[in-house]
Amino acid sequence: MARNATAASGSKQPKARAPEVHVARAPSPQSLLHAVDNGPAVWVDPSPYISGGRDPGWGPHLDSFLSRNREALAAIGTEPLIVAGRNGIRLELRPGHSAGAVPLRSPVSGQVAGGLVVSPRFGWPGVGRVLAATGWGSAPQFLTQPLVPGSGREVPPWVLAGPALQRLSNLLTQLKPGYQERIEVRSHPRGQIQWQTYITNQIAAGRWHNLPCKFSELGTDSRLRQTIRWTLERIRLDLVATGGSDPMALSLASFAMNLLDQVADVPSRRPHSGELEHHLGIGPLSSAVLREGLRAISWILENRGLGGGRSSDGLAWILPLESLWERYVEKVARSEAALSGGRVKVGRLGETTVPLPWDHRSHRAIGHLIPDIIVEDSNGIEIIDAKYKSHFADLDMAGWNAFTEEAKLGLRADVHQILAYAAVCGDVPSVKATLVYPVSEGLYDELSLRSQHLVSAAIPVGTRLKQLRLRALPFSGLK
Repeated sequence: MARNATAASGSKQPKARAPEVHVARAPSPQSLLHAVDNGPAVWVDPSPYISGGRDPGWGPHLDSFLSRNREALAAIGTEPLIVAGRNGIRLELRPGHSAGAVPLRSPVSGQVAGGLVVSPRFGWPGVGRVLAATGWGSAPQFLTQPLVPGSGREVPPWVLAGPALQRLSNLLTQLKPGYQERIEVRSHPRGQIQWQTYITNQIAAGRWHNLPCKFSELGTDSRLRQTIRWTLERIRLDLVATGGSDPMALSLASFAMNLLDQVADVPSRRPHSGELEHHLGIGPLSSAVLREGLRAISWILENRGLGGGRSSDGLAWILPLESLWERYVEKVARSEAALSGGRVKVGRLGETTVPLPWDHRSHRAIGHLIPDIIVEDSNGIEIIDAKYKSHFADLDMAGWNAFTEEAKLGLRADVHQILAYAAVCGDVPSVKATLVYPVSEGLYDELSLRSQHLVSAAIPVGTRLKQLRLRALPFSGLK
């Protein structure tokens, strides 16, 4: 209305240039939705997205809202549910296995009008300890989406600072001395003299003694290391300022200080606009390491929110908790195998693939089985499948009779899957088929006191016995 009134009055005002990234004011509680991974669906109030309409509901805008936000919702693993009720159409979002934050756009303007934040159901401290235990192997992934208004205050600072520091650490590791090509005007020749340049520029100006030379020199990119130092100082300052007594924030601040020691020989320097793009392709760096490192620097340079309350807006990101859980179970399996002399094979590395020789290719449903983890030792093998589900906790809390039919079907499917893996392991003296489920730290302590954190059943297969095991691990790291 204000824009139309201005136009009608005939006054001329310079048209403001729309920012490339939408930075909104801190949203109302209704426009920033909060959910928990694998938790109940959350209701989406249409008013922040289609304000000004006569119809208080979604009306004709529902399809447009889903279309504009389909990519963001799919990235965070959230399923939109359309529920028809007495008061009309109701839109709900059901979270999946990922934590994170994504922006939500208005179906009318296409601009960011709110956001969705999905928190981990086992809490941020537990996630932090598991991320640290796995070496940030399944760190948060950043999305090419606008900032999420208000989300910067919803997550601890280390959630996004951790992967940024890891990328800078990888960049410093790769940033070793290498031969770089240089062109320099010298009074004494070195390498190859650029004769054409010498004739055109130097002789014509009477500078006979100035020789343009092209040569290779061993060294590192000092300007890039200066930029890395500036970035590390900014991240450490944010962690100290917003982390308080958070042990993970303090740990990452110490990590940042250790990285700063590696660039103590150069001064800190904020990069100029466009300078980061210049570094691409320079030096003996792998393109992936350089690209990810420069992207982390750009987050800090553009003052993107890394969480913890310093900025109201935050980056769009996701953390696949299912993958993180698999990495953590792998870490536990490797630690235990190291004590027993076992050998560990991992599905994500292609080490456990078992082809299925179907007799008719046209009827082939799946081509192979891929157990998460296989541990081999002198006594036999253990097949381990990490399941980011609540089955173990639900069984202990409510028992089988209180299970929903959907939960029973899910647990049966897990058992059938692990037994299928065990069936193709060959003729070995002992086979353990283990399903590993996450539980809270408190429940794990209770189960351990009752010796119920690991339960098993012997299944006769021919003349041998195979052991089906259900195991609980705390989603917070073992003490």
